[in-house]
Amino acid sequence: MNRPLVAILSGAGVSTDSGIRDYRGPNGLWRTDPEAEKLVTYEYYMGDPEIRRRAWLMRRENQTLQAEPNVAHRAVAGLERSGVPVRVITQNVDGLHQLAGMPARKVIELHGTARTVVCTGCHARTSMEDALARVEAGEDDPPCLKCGGILKSATVMFGQRLDPVVLGEAAAITKACQIFIAVGSSLQVQPAAGLAGVAVDHGARLIIVNAEPTPYDDRADEVIREPIGTALPELLHRLSAERE
Repeated sequence: MNRPLVAILSGAGVSTDSGIRDYRGPNGLWRTDPEAEKLVTYEYYMGDPEIRRRAWLMRRENQTLQAEPNVAHRAVAGLERSGVPVRVITQNVDGLHQLAGMPARKVIELHGTARTVVCTGCHARTSMEDALARVEAGEDDPPCLKCGGILKSATVMFGQRLDPVVLGEAAAITKACQIFIAVGSSLQVQPAAGLAGVAVDHGARLIIVNAEPTPYDDRADEVIREPIGTALPELLHRLSAERE
């Protein structure tokens, strides 16, 4: 018997148990420090050296690179190892799904990765760890070592478009899956949020796991409000058992 393809759209709520703050929750970064949004807005970042200096300090302090996968990340990787066809479409930039054991080729990073820096001039890529070491050594706005251009994290900032190839891959998986789980996402940021609707339109069973209501709750087959650290492992175990 063929097992159904499970697509998991993971948002910031999946990584909060790893110590990474979300953005739009009750204690989210944008609610507690509205000015922080400028640090990840492309126009401000490119046009203001002081914004870039503050952004590098934020990157040095936010501990993303030190974070470890939590039980939710491990549950997703465990489902994949059990033989269920799983694809992760993540709005997160922390790389924790891969660290938990999900094969990188089965993870689509819609918003890029914070583990890499990219030059906005020549597009050369290097590791974030190397760039932060330069900041630690006294460079408050380290330029590209190849061309002298402005460096930024390899994430999609506000004001930047998502990579159309990456978005196309996510859409193809969404249309092909039989089960679509949106977990830890407010489902407010398009076009990622719209994938939930696409999944339903193509006949998938939609399950939403999130602490607060989302715009797609009324289209879901199941809405779970329990904490992700307990709810997601239980849900994935149940789905795996249903198909055995």
